[in-house]
Amino acid sequence: MKISKLLNKRVFFILFIFLFQFKLLAEEEPIDIWDIDKKKIENTTTDSLNDNENITINDTNNVSDIFKMQSQKKKTSIKLDENLDYEEIKILGLYDPEDNSLNIDMWSNSDGDQLKIILKKLNNMKLSEDANEIVKISLMTNAYLPKKNISEKDFLKLKSEWLIKNSDLDLIEEYLIKNQIINLHPKLTKYLVDQYLSEAKVERSCQILFKFDDVIEDNYLSKFKIYCLIINDRKEQAQLIFDLKKELGFKDEYFEKKINFLLGFNTLEDKSISDKNILNFHLAHQTIQDFNFEPNENTSKIIWKYLASSNLLSSFQKIEISELDKISTLEKATHNKNYSEKELFEIYKRFQFNINQLLDAEKYYKTLSNIEARALIYQKILLESEMNEKLKLLKLLKNLFLKDNIGEAFDVHLKEYLEKINPVDVPDNLTSFYYTNIKITEQNKENIKFNNDVLHQSKLIDYFNGNYSKSKIEKEVENFLKKIKKNKKYFFSKKDQIFLESLKFDEIEISKKYDDLYQIDPSEIPTDIQVMINNNEKGIALLRIAEVIGQDRLDRIDEDTIYFIISTLNQLDIDLLRNKILLKVLPLKV
Repeated sequence: MKISKLLNKRVFFILFIFLFQFKLLAEEEPIDIWDIDKKKIENTTTDSLNDNENITINDTNNVSDIFKMQSQKKKTSIKLDENLDYEEIKILGLYDPEDNSLNIDMWSNSDGDQLKIILKKLNNMKLSEDANEIVKISLMTNAYLPKKNISEKDFLKLKSEWLIKNSDLDLIEEYLIKNQIINLHPKLTKYLVDQYLSEAKVERSCQILFKFDDVIEDNYLSKFKIYCLIINDRKEQAQLIFDLKKELGFKDEYFEKKINFLLGFNTLEDKSISDKNILNFHLAHQTIQDFNFEPNENTSKIIWKYLASSNLLSSFQKIEISELDKISTLEKATHNKNYSEKELFEIYKRFQFNINQLLDAEKYYKTLSNIEARALIYQKILLESEMNEKLKLLKLLKNLFLKDNIGEAFDVHLKEYLEKINPVDVPDNLTSFYYTNIKITEQNKENIKFNNDVLHQSKLIDYFNGNYSKSKIEKEVENFLKKIKKNKKYFFSKKDQIFLESLKFDEIEISKKYDDLYQIDPSEIPTDIQVMINNNEKGIALLRIAEVIGQDRLDRIDEDTIYFIISTLNQLDIDLLRNKILLKVLPLKV
């Protein structure tokens, strides 16, 4: 719809409002840099309007932003010296540095080249919960961005990659909204709203976009917000923004047809379906009355997820067992966790085999196609009652999936079978298969049991909970060490050493007469980490610690590794995080 006359009047009004607001902004008082939850952190950065695709409008309350020759971005202004000009420095994160004994310049001495290498390694690793928590603390703590050999864009990209890999949507949302950085992290924001849309939670996606104050610069997110305004009964705002975008040169024929239909300007239904991105696909779903789409192996994972969440895969329930190509597509979708294992195995049940094939399945499956072979072995498993034979068949079926690189298609169902088997009854030749594939239930909430015969398991470790005064811990440690020195049979372990060294770094006085109880090996800390310690590179040192931990749980790591981790944290004065780790690795838990 063209609104030329109305537009001209609005343009003059908008320009007047813009100039008036600009004057007010110039007179604003300085803001508190830490009040990032409540106040808007302002910075103006020159952005030419060469690419009209990326010029967007937030809503009718700030439509004047479309005429700005500068894009406003969130930045924090810090006065570094009374004799120097203000320097623009970004402070982005979620956690107060003091929460873990960190500081706001934890990245200041870090080399960007080294940082890139470590973060890329971490993003390619499957980290344990403990390692991930340390990375999260490092990357999500409020701090200045690193500058040496790394650009702001590259650092934020690496941070986004880690957030996307871990897919903690609540964490991503909190990080983006609290820092109001939709334009600094457009890829991360797109990932967030797309993930909620793929789960058929379109309202959640829209709520996120409505929480940003900035003008949305990214074209995709801008289109998403126009759609959100329409479905939230704000059509006049959506229409005005959409028309102004077109006046500035916006062109997207597919999007225009769908939006004009939703606005009521086109009554003719557009039957075209685009799966270029999930927003396009969702618009087709919302504008086509008898929507029907049959995915294939080239269909993106997020579209498969959307189809499953929106109950749009019903056509596959009527699939014929002769349609092996379609079944193959479903197997791959199941492997990617976009189709139900239960539904796939229901299809396997529909294959017809004769009695000889079922009785001698381990012979006949070799003569069949890969899909038919899997169906035959699965049916044989259903008929088998002897546990050892069933385990052999389960292993065979898993290998048949792995052979076609779709091993995750037989994952949940396999675990369900294995959980019914007593590990004591598993024969030696199948124990590796059993323990590799069964889901091990971890007991996370274990109770601490004090053992006052062992230093690092005694009630003295409660010091790291903050339950001891300096004078009291010094007195009780003195008494305990005196008892140890008299006990010739006492074995002074590495964990005892870790306990005492941590106390010393906290300036707890321990008599030198007990120094002969153990010796410190100065070579145990890796050289690169020692360099980080010497340079006070807290942020990157934490990332290296997370890399060392890798897939392991902290309480299962060897004592030598725990020693250098704690020693690193001690030397960097990261006491609060150190205390959390010590309370995981030192106590006796039952």
